[in-house]
Amino acid sequence: MWKLKIADGGPWLKSGNNHIGRETWEFDQNSGSSEERDAVDAARAEFEKNRFRTRHSSDILARMQLAKENNFNLDLQKSKYETTVDTDLPTVTEVLKKALSYFSAIQAHDGHWPGDFPGPLFTTATMIIVLYVTESLGITLSSEHRKEICRYLYNRQNTDGGWGLHAEGESSMLSSALNYTALRLLGESVDDGPDMSMPKARKWIHDHGGATMIPILGKVWLSVLGVFEWSGVNPIPPELFLLPSLVPIQPGRLWSHFRMAFIPMSYLYGMKFVGPITELVLSLREELHIHPYKKINWKQARSLCAKEDAYYPHTWLQECLSDCLYSFGEPFLARWPVSYMRRKALQQIAEFLKYEDENSQYICIGAAQKALSMLCCWIENPNSDAFKHHLARVADFLWVGEDGMKVRVCAGQLWDVAFAVQAILACNNAEEFGSTLKKSHNFIKASQIVDNPSGDFSRKYRHMSKGGWAFQVADQGWQVSDCTAEALKALLMLSKFPSDIVGNQMETYRFHDAVNILLSLQNPNGGYGTWELARTYPWMEILNMTEIYADIMVEHQYVECTSSVIQALALFREKYPGHRKDEIEQCIRRATEFVEKLQNDDGSWFGSWGICFTYGTWFAIEGLSAVGQCYNNSTCIRKACQFLLSKQLRNGGWGESHLSSRTKAYTNLDGEKSHIVNTAWAMLALMKAGQVERDPSPLHKAAKLIMNMQLRSGDFPQEEMIGSFLKNGPLCYMAYRNIFPIWALGEYHRLVLQSD
Repeated sequence: MWKLKIADGGPWLKSGNNHIGRETWEFDQNSGSSEERDAVDAARAEFEKNRFRTRHSSDILARMQLAKENNFNLDLQKSKYETTVDTDLPTVTEVLKKALSYFSAIQAHDGHWPGDFPGPLFTTATMIIVLYVTESLGITLSSEHRKEICRYLYNRQNTDGGWGLHAEGESSMLSSALNYTALRLLGESVDDGPDMSMPKARKWIHDHGGATMIPILGKVWLSVLGVFEWSGVNPIPPELFLLPSLVPIQPGRLWSHFRMAFIPMSYLYGMKFVGPITELVLSLREELHIHPYKKINWKQARSLCAKEDAYYPHTWLQECLSDCLYSFGEPFLARWPVSYMRRKALQQIAEFLKYEDENSQYICIGAAQKALSMLCCWIENPNSDAFKHHLARVADFLWVGEDGMKVRVCAGQLWDVAFAVQAILACNNAEEFGSTLKKSHNFIKASQIVDNPSGDFSRKYRHMSKGGWAFQVADQGWQVSDCTAEALKALLMLSKFPSDIVGNQMETYRFHDAVNILLSLQNPNGGYGTWELARTYPWMEILNMTEIYADIMVEHQYVECTSSVIQALALFREKYPGHRKDEIEQCIRRATEFVEKLQNDDGSWFGSWGICFTYGTWFAIEGLSAVGQCYNNSTCIRKACQFLLSKQLRNGGWGESHLSSRTKAYTNLDGEKSHIVNTAWAMLALMKAGQVERDPSPLHKAAKLIMNMQLRSGDFPQEEMIGSFLKNGPLCYMAYRNIFPIWALGEYHRLVLQSD
């Protein structure tokens, strides 16, 4: 049986805080009672049976274990109340207590809430390719690992035989070709799988033009494996790394997540690296393509992309640049003495990647970047200690659910805890759940990044990080603006409570460090991006080469990040009114103006990191309210309330589809289905904007819907994806289904019912 291990170290691992927040899975054939094993098998069978109706797992394996460790009797039956519950004060109180008791029971001993973080469906395959090419598959993944990864890949296959870009997506060439390849590398035969899964996958790939139609990211990975030719990949010249930092296209000026993928991809392209050509690789050359491998027109293949994948097609300028680089640039750069530039670029990139590996404790900024950096590390020296450090961190990305084992895009330990604290405090029962808050408090304090990246970090294109918080764990080291702001908010709120209930507050100088980094991250337009300041120009997006994502080249500014900072600094100003007073006031003023300018004509704000207009509008209202704006004195808030009320469904809820992010137009879920998290966000926004005083009836309807969604265990059902990135990349935050219903009902209990 699989066992989740929390804050566990091991060989070749380093940590600055005793691995706080680290989540890894270990298989123990002697672990678990017969009842527990039966429960796991039943959960797996139920997921497989209903996987096309309920797309996401509920993290049953992890939650079973955590509940047992916390002496909580977990009812796994996903049944709701037989009778409809009403929104009177005693009933809301009871629902909240059950929800909080359940949520506290699935908290880990180090204070965070472990969970899956589903996103792109191709990240598992890329890690498998790296492990295969580096001949590390057998030493990293046991037979049980392989079994569960295969389970996951088969469970995520669509009925037409392909795989989507994400779990709710229509089949795409990128995920289909890579996941088929991964299954073969894991030992599956051409005819394996439930219901002839492998032949069906192959048919989908062939029916849609074969693997030459895969987007450039897939072209790179298949070239590394040896089932694609580098001559079929548009140039990714490593020489760009040698350009002065003043040049807009210097890779160091790109958005951090894209930069940390583009640079290692340029290294692989510059090396034209190909792994061992095994019999399996030769077989895949025939399985993935519709033409004989030696007869494929690789030059033509460079510009091919399946229509299912082409969310952001190449511009004519890109095509012209790629053709010029391919026909003239590459031959020129390959000639002596100019070829010296490539060798120099590759050497500098290798040093840069080594710096990044060491400063992120080999976790890297995300799973896609981790796989690329790990491969580059192995190419430099297969026997190096650095590669052993990399292999030891693969386990950080593996997650087991009832749907199988996958490679998570990352994890969101800190992010979830910061929100969870605010949700629990909204319920006005800190004393009853003081143990939960104390553990959360300690986790946030232990997760603050206490140092900047080593050396002259600005020359390595890194921003200061001391005083910030990462999205996941401190060891990863990448500060994020809104994670820092939400953590700071949570700590400031907790500082208002007695230490014997919530623990000792953080030292003053560490609060100051957090404010320093927030002030340093504000852009000239007043807005906040994610990891860094904007370093290049918006027009650079015309060079977006990914084909599958938008807004990936530049560190854009977002209403969510900006609002989080406004709220955090407004709270900080209350506690420390004299610290950097003028700078904080100016920062808040400029950030507020930025938020106001982003509002759409219909009153909404576009949310880039959640679904979508509901999410962005909630954040905007929270931010504007923090500086004293309200329904009576703010046109922005009045328009926002009108927008939200216009989207309320007849059942009292809100239900926004991930297609809103993709199309940039508000789109309801199919069948006007409500979503419990969307509903909670809308409730929080309206309550913050004073809807209680004007007309509480929309809130009563929404609260009733949320309450009637609660399961007997105190949990809430897992629904559609509710997170987003890069317009076309929905994410699933597993803890949101608990955090936001609790938060919304807590505020409803306090503002609506107790005021009656």
